[in-house]
This record gives sequence, structure tokens and C-alpha cells, in this order.
Amino acid sequence: MSDLEKYIKKRKSNDPIFAENYEEGYSNFKIGVILKEARVQAGITQEEIAEKMNTKKSAISRIENHSEDIRLSTLEKYAHALGLRLSVQLMDG
Repeated sequence: MSDLEKYIKKRKSNDPIFAENYEEGYSNFKIGVILKEARVQAGITQEEIAEKMNTKKSAISRIENHSEDIRLSTLEKYAHALGLRLSVQLMDG
């Protein structure tokens, strides 16, 4: 376990507000990273996906970097612009 991971674990155990906000923030960050990785793997620029989604590059940047409260319909459009299908899964834990 890295020093950062140890710090986060300790801070989460000592500070419930930090723990709650950390998990929510991490989930939002992770969605943005997944979207960006899919776009990069498809070899598509932000400008190109923006054109396919009929929006601006700045909107794509916001989606990838600040994905909190992103609509499911936006995720579907993003996936479709990449030639992909969106799948939502509920899991324990």
C-alpha cells in the first residue's frame, strides 16, 4: 500500500465527511477517466466527438473533467458518438 493510500485510509477512518466526499468525488473522477480513455482508444479528438454530439469542445472537456451530475442521456450520446453502447450495472458494495 502506498503512502497516499495509507493516508486516505487513515483520513477516511477518522473523518466521515471526508470519507463520504472522497467516495463521491472518486466516482465522478472515474467516470470522466473512463470516458476519456474510450475516446482516446477510439482515436477521436474532443473536437471530433463534439461535432458528432452536436456540441462544443468545451462541453466535452467538462464532461471528461467534471462529470458530476452527468445525465444518462449524455452518457448514451457520448458512447454512441464513439460507436459504443452504454451499459449500466448495479453492484453490491
